[in-house]
Amino acid sequence: MSNVGIERYPRRGNPAAWLALVVGVAAAAMLALTGPGVRFGWWHHRVSFDLMKYGAYLGIAAMVLALLAIAIGRRRGVLVAVLALLLGGTAFFLPWKWRQGAKGFPGIHDITTDTGNPPAFVAIVPLRKDATNKTEYEGDSVAAVQRRHYPDIQPLMMAMPRDSAFSLAVRAAREMGWEMVDQDRAQGRIEATARTKWFGFKDDVVIRVMPASGITRVDVRSVSRVGRGDVGENAKRIREYLGRLRALDPAPVEAG
Repeated sequence: MSNVGIERYPRRGNPAAWLALVVGVAAAAMLALTGPGVRFGWWHHRVSFDLMKYGAYLGIAAMVLALLAIAIGRRRGVLVAVLALLLGGTAFFLPWKWRQGAKGFPGIHDITTDTGNPPAFVAIVPLRKDATNKTEYEGDSVAAVQRRHYPDIQPLMMAMPRDSAFSLAVRAAREMGWEMVDQDRAQGRIEATARTKWFGFKDDVVIRVMPASGITRVDVRSVSRVGRGDVGENAKRIREYLGRLRALDPAPVEAG
């Protein structure tokens, strides 16, 4: 009799596992939309930050449900629960890791190799009319923070005429994949716009190439359009650019 009952009413699945999967998929989808949402202008970047936060909370919920499903499921729905656990863990871990990493960077968004006389934006100024961050350098308060956290951000000295150095500076900027905005050879000024990898935030770069005691000095400034801090992005960009330019220099001189 009992065998007949088992045949007529087979074991049901594991509802907790499927619920965990639904929550995990939702959490992962929220995380996946954060970058494209800002990059393609679907919404304000604060919406993506909220999606990261609440997606992380959903990720925790998915992990709890998945662990509960594994505990009570008696081997039913284990694969579904494990998948939910992975999705929820990813939705929680990536924002958590990003926030933990952000804590190690100062709350500034304007980095330059010359804090005493930073290169000035000209052609890019009209493009930043809606930006929350201005192009005017904030002075000693920002300079002191930069010197404390990024002492390696220094100008590059090149043992060549300014015109040759300018050509190499333009080449290096193009190799960075930046959107070139202006190249003024007479004034030794190059302006470009860079985008961050995930969110696509626009940061602007100005490069100044000037003669200095028989050699050429290259200064770089990188400024975010939005955000009080930049999670180290501008300093990283300057380092990468100067490293690329240094590799093009046949006779590099120590930074001054």
